[in-house]
Amino acid sequence: MELPLVVGVDGSEFSLQALDWAVDEAAFHGLPLHLVHASRWERYEGGRPSLGTDRPAEVELSGHITASSVERARLRNPEVKVSSEVLPDDAVTALLSAGREAFALVTGSRGRSELAGMLLGSVSLSVAGRATCPVIVVRGAGLNQRGTFHRIVLGVGDTTEGSAAVRFAFREAEVRGCPLFAVRAWRRPAHGHVDHLLIADDAVQVHEEQASAVLTDALNQAVRDHSRPVCHREVTEGPAHKVLLNKSADADLLVVGALRQHGHSGLQLGRVTHALLHHSDCPVAVIPQRA
Repeated sequence: MELPLVVGVDGSEFSLQALDWAVDEAAFHGLPLHLVHASRWERYEGGRPSLGTDRPAEVELSGHITASSVERARLRNPEVKVSSEVLPDDAVTALLSAGREAFALVTGSRGRSELAGMLLGSVSLSVAGRATCPVIVVRGAGLNQRGTFHRIVLGVGDTTEGSAAVRFAFREAEVRGCPLFAVRAWRRPAHGHVDHLLIADDAVQVHEEQASAVLTDALNQAVRDHSRPVCHREVTEGPAHKVLLNKSADADLLVVGALRQHGHSGLQLGRVTHALLHHSDCPVAVIPQRA
């Protein structure tokens, strides 16, 4: 049985962007699309719908959101099988529950009740930091969301060979028919031998070679398993979050891993991933990896 691609809908502009992206993603993979709306979404986010506070109004609003979202999805691509569900819970709990049996979860960068100036909504952040399946937060400019650049970027951290993020990135590039750019950032050693330039240069070379070795090890298994896509390897000096944010400017999707410690119930997002979710110019896929 194929696991569906799940997308959270709440009627907001950001939700509609996520829905459109999810329809295209489902078509790429040949997956059914399942729309999830939480009936207490507004209460979780600290607001209430303008139709009133009684339950019938909330039920009416939920029905309108799901019906219009289903119609939008079917108009965008009639070949994608679409279903919907209203879950009587807060948005985070509803999406995490749906994600237990999902190919991936797709969310907008923020919800209907969140402040316009927020970089990333609390729902998206919580889901990305706790889900057991991949989470794609649809953010960035329209060109990036529409897949204009035909390139997937994979940020390679201190991962092991054949990690979940590497496999996900290769599969995304493969179904889209575009190249994959695997990037490993490294940092120049600090002030160790300022009076011995040769030693300092040697240290820089060592760090660069170590970064290259990590990148090669991370990609080895996936390269053996996939004759496509073309994979470009880039070792770049600089803070990882800045390097990847620069790469996001002309990417369709940025893929990163997130370690999940067993028994840890809080947010599990590293500093780099956290920065990307707030500032990336393209959608960000966060792929959980068990430690």
